[in-house]
Amino acid sequence: MEQLTRRTVLKAVGVGVAVAGTTLVVPSLTGPAAKAVPPTGGGRGRGVAIFGGGMSGLTVAHELIERGFAVTVYEPAFLGGKARSMDVPNTAAGGRLALPGEHGFRFFPGCYQHVPDTMQRIPVGRGGNVKDTHLINVEGAVIALDEAGYAPITVPQSVNGFVEHASAMVSLENFRNALTTSLKIVGDIPPHELAYFVTRELIIATSCQERRIGQWEEQSWMEFVKARGKSSAYQKYLVSALTRATVAAKPDLGSARTIGQIGLALVTSATGLISQYSGTIVGGGVDRVLNAPTDHAWINPWVDYLRGRGVQFVMGQGATAFDVSGGQVTGVQVSGTSGSTTVTADHYVAAMPLDKLKPLLRPDVLAAAPSLAGIAELQDDWMVGIQYFLSRRSDVPPSHIASLGTPWALTGLFQAGPWDVDFGRKYGDGRVHDCLSIDISDWDTPGILYGRTAKQCTKGEIAKEVWAQMSRAMNRGSTPILRESEVVSWHLDPGITWSPTISNETPLMVNTAGSYRYRPTADTAIPNFFIGGDHVRTNIDLATMEGANESGRRVANAILDASGSNAERVAVHPLWELPFLDPFKQTDRDRYRAGLPHIMDV
Repeated sequence: MEQLTRRTVLKAVGVGVAVAGTTLVVPSLTGPAAKAVPPTGGGRGRGVAIFGGGMSGLTVAHELIERGFAVTVYEPAFLGGKARSMDVPNTAAGGRLALPGEHGFRFFPGCYQHVPDTMQRIPVGRGGNVKDTHLINVEGAVIALDEAGYAPITVPQSVNGFVEHASAMVSLENFRNALTTSLKIVGDIPPHELAYFVTRELIIATSCQERRIGQWEEQSWMEFVKARGKSSAYQKYLVSALTRATVAAKPDLGSARTIGQIGLALVTSATGLISQYSGTIVGGGVDRVLNAPTDHAWINPWVDYLRGRGVQFVMGQGATAFDVSGGQVTGVQVSGTSGSTTVTADHYVAAMPLDKLKPLLRPDVLAAAPSLAGIAELQDDWMVGIQYFLSRRSDVPPSHIASLGTPWALTGLFQAGPWDVDFGRKYGDGRVHDCLSIDISDWDTPGILYGRTAKQCTKGEIAKEVWAQMSRAMNRGSTPILRESEVVSWHLDPGITWSPTISNETPLMVNTAGSYRYRPTADTAIPNFFIGGDHVRTNIDLATMEGANESGRRVANAILDASGSNAERVAVHPLWELPFLDPFKQTDRDRYRAGLPHIMDV
């Protein structure tokens, strides 16, 4: 290919942006993908012990039980991990179900491929499956900027969404709010800064994999978009709030490669140009949720299916030590409600969260698999949810809520609408008619009521602070959306406890710049020992259900190789990118190898 000039690249990228933004129906394309690292291992045997019954562990069990393996899952607490939902204690009355609590509301972007595929293979009802029965589109979004002069606006996420909810989106109130917010943000974020931000994302889109790993992985997203010296609104909304709302990452810590790639995947899925992604700007599907509590819609049917296929579940038992001898795991010590014992199997899978895995990597384990020492460098953080049960059903169309700029980085979802349920008839004691489920992403920034971080507050103070922050952002228009008088009760994730001091039983791994080198692969130097979880090196490389599911698939493939199985390997999907970007990536590859910067990196 002939050398491309900077002007040629910029012109072509501009054409690409125009194509990506069109609302025309364009035939789907199949894009190129990064190749997965091939698994290694040796030996035979079909007995598998999985330690951890979360997203990764259940995925390993699913793939291996369908391929003739004998699988046992050991789980100390709850199946489903951080994806699970739970009953709020003592809230069921009159034949109704208990009010639904959860670790945090579930979000399934259109670029997710592994989780929907697994859902499609879980039967429910009369010939249905979880994906087709319970995974639905959310066609709207509420954007609320937490600053005076802004007003919350409801925007469609697809043409179909606009048509379906036109009455709410073209109302005088929403039009006034949109005009107010648009004028304010144009004044707060200079046009050249907005253009610069878009250019930085285009740099990611046209960078070769070598530069992404070798250069952008080593920079935080905040460094990459060069937030320092830019306007306050650029830093607060474009860089920080938008990142937290869409990818649940910290812009000052997360790698530019990971945040940039997932941002690109979210935008690409909306174009409808990649057949492997669900959703289009016309038909919707870019943003999806379950239409019922997670356990009811997904986890319970999944476990029932696995049990029916022969998976054994040992509850109340968790791994306490891996016994290693002669370069192999010879057994795993477990303890719990039924005492202590040693588990033996042909293959062992550590599918437990990062904070539970780290203490078990003793010197003998690391001596046999030195690369696992990098796990100690990985970090986790807090991100949990709170639910407010309301006496009135919300008038907001089914929408995700992004409260941009709130100190605790809040996002939310009214659940009665997307669930299409009469809350008063189905849940609680008849007084509750909606649930506002909110994720708290920042536990280290002072709030607006008490001037303390979430980690410094009591349980009741957290509930009051979250409501105050969400209300301040949502009620800046002329008509309030949230009314405190409508709160019947609330429920905070029970993983947060205060005995003797505040702690979190379910922290979430947080992506950090440069962490790629520390992430383990699914297979290890110990030929019968495997690692699953969202801390494993995957294509998405972000703490998500999708990443955990992908890691479980990689574990299954590694065990198939280690056992010498001739079963079909499990599908592992890349983050697909638009094919027309390939020539620009090749040009960048040539420049990177020559020690030159990206052609647009000025």
